[in-house]
Amino acid sequence: MSLAPSSAAARPSLWPAAAGRVLAGTALLGAVALLPWLSGADPARTVLRARSADQNPTPAELAAVRDQLGLDEGPWVHLAHWLGGLPHGDAGVSWVSGAPVMPQVGTALSVSLTLMLGAFAVTVLVAALVCARTVLLGSRRRLRRDRAGTTAAVLASLPKFLLASVLATVCGVWWGWFPSSGWDGPQSMVLPSLALGIPSGAMLGGMLDQALPAAFHEPWARTAYAVGLPPRHIGRDALRRSLPGILPQLLPTVVALVGGAVAVEKIFNIPGLGRLALDSAVAQDLPVLQTATLTLVLLGVAAGIIIRALRHALLGRPLRDGALPALHHPPITVPRSVRWITTACALTLLALVTAGLLRDPLQVDTAARLLSPSPEHPLGTDALGRDLLARLGHGALRTAEVALVVTVVSAVTGLLLGMAPRASAGPTEVVSTLPAVLAGLLIVSVTGPSVWGAAGAVCAVAWSPYAAQTSALLEQERASGHIAASVALGAGRLHLLRRHLLPAVVPALLRNALLRLPTTVLVLASLGFLGLGEQPPTPEWGRLLSENQPYAELAPWTVLGPAAALVLLSVLAVTGSVLGRGKGE
Repeated sequence: MSLAPSSAAARPSLWPAAAGRVLAGTALLGAVALLPWLSGADPARTVLRARSADQNPTPAELAAVRDQLGLDEGPWVHLAHWLGGLPHGDAGVSWVSGAPVMPQVGTALSVSLTLMLGAFAVTVLVAALVCARTVLLGSRRRLRRDRAGTTAAVLASLPKFLLASVLATVCGVWWGWFPSSGWDGPQSMVLPSLALGIPSGAMLGGMLDQALPAAFHEPWARTAYAVGLPPRHIGRDALRRSLPGILPQLLPTVVALVGGAVAVEKIFNIPGLGRLALDSAVAQDLPVLQTATLTLVLLGVAAGIIIRALRHALLGRPLRDGALPALHHPPITVPRSVRWITTACALTLLALVTAGLLRDPLQVDTAARLLSPSPEHPLGTDALGRDLLARLGHGALRTAEVALVVTVVSAVTGLLLGMAPRASAGPTEVVSTLPAVLAGLLIVSVTGPSVWGAAGAVCAVAWSPYAAQTSALLEQERASGHIAASVALGAGRLHLLRRHLLPAVVPALLRNALLRLPTTVLVLASLGFLGLGEQPPTPEWGRLLSENQPYAELAPWTVLGPAAALVLLSVLAVTGSVLGRGKGE
């Protein structure tokens, strides 16, 4: 890793990144090709069950399917045949339907890209609203920093599948404003775009709102204020200065709007690419799964190249010439309201967990199914008559333990890989395209369903946003003038790393991790809901949301408790990070 800024260092060679993309993509496709053989289940039985729902096929029927699909030839022969047909536009035929694969993937991709554009528009709008006050008022906005941060934390912690269910029920079924199911034109994309875009926009807007004060603290901004330039002009330049550090987070966000929107696509019955990939993985329909995976990889690589070019266009010549000012966050004044919010969230969570731990989370009472909140059951009961407060309290420690471990491992892995940007750029772009559900299927096929198998699957993909952020921040820091001065004065690599580079990266990485903590809980929940993670009847917050989501319309209290706990956890994490880098009022 080169620490000194130079024109050559600021213009990294394209070959290492390209080689990394090819190697990572090849490894991913190889792992997908092995899925039917790694799962331990008979591929012929799985395919036949997907074709006809026959639970007890005869040995003759299984032998016929193996012969038809050539399963005895092994995975590498299948992979070679599939790769050989791609240059001619032939991705084979579906093992389940017998139809050509390419039209299926093309149709699903067009639907997902249309949905992605709508969700991306909502993401940009929400992000702009979250940080608008900071952009317009600049450094004069000191004692009100908690408002946007708290709002972003609440919106970012909203479960997408729960938000999708509420929007489909209220705006689709009750009010009839938009279609609640299917894909029949522009109106069909409104509700799923909102469900996908609001949490993503809140997360990105919160990150940008936290990055802007550092830009307003730079000498050029203070000089601009001193000469009387309008705040909106200074805000525009500060936005351009802060955006390059946030842009790498767009890569996993954009790709997640295509391949990771499986739950939302299922709720709204949208025939998108993520749903196609998941269904083909469950059915072990290898040609469809390989083609969908390759499409996601190519999409991620293209998005990564575009975002990298946009970053360099925004930073311009200073990045190439090593003349950027250092973008360090100034100490902020923390208002008393932030302290009150942090204390209130902590006490409320503590009270809920303590009260829940005193109850039995596994006691089933079928005569008390879906009871509304009462003194006997403060949060109501679920579909089996189990006390929701008890399950919430007992699931808190398990949820916090697994989510924190996954977040720490992912952040540390991303930090280490991001410090070698030339080697990690390609794998970061490829891994960003892999939905956690698909990673879960690959890993759990070897380890078996368990909470730590699901945690490993999330860690396998969750490091990429942190690596992208680390790489971007290090690139900017190495191009700053004070690094060149330190090198000229004889500073070694270890000194530069310890005194300049890590202090510029780690605080921003920590804030990113805290914003993503509730998302980690929800991803683990989605794996558990699909039978890949925490197994019932073990209580866990995300599983409470997933297993009670079908009853949200009939008994909304079944999801309000765990959703409120998740929001409290998110707000506590964000306000805690503000307290950690501020000073008293």
